[in-house]
Amino acid sequence: MIVQTKSDYEMLLSRLRDKLGNTTKKQASRLELPTPQIIWVGQRTIFRNFMDFPKALNRDPEKLLLYLNKELASAGYIAGERVIFLGRKEPSSFGALIDRYVKDYLICPVCGSPDTRTEKNKKLGFLLCEACGAKSSIKGNYA
Repeated sequence: MIVQTKSDYEMLLSRLRDKLGNTTKKQASRLELPTPQIIWVGQRTIFRNFMDFPKALNRDPEKLLLYLNKELASAGYIAGERVIFLGRKEPSSFGALIDRYVKDYLICPVCGSPDTRTEKNKKLGFLLCEACGAKSSIKGNYA
């Protein structure tokens, strides 16, 4: 019977890790979203860097604005690089809504990749993943 010490075990374990390479799962996503810059002017809320989000998400700005208008229950319109909403909205709600939009209309539910595009077939919307080829149905017409 061979008795191994703890240091022998750790030495063998480190040799195995060296042979396998770095197999730790990456937590950082390739999808880097800016922080929403929200200011209030009177009774209006201005989303200063709105146009950065559709560019980063590779989505139509009108669809993203339509989603925000519905979720905030407010009218908003694009003015250059920013969006102006009627009424005072909490700055924290914009970040939460963008995160929910990304989860529902951008990230592939099968593989988790942000490399997706949308397709409308009759009245149904689909999310097509360019990484794994999955085709998933999506609710609403915001993508």
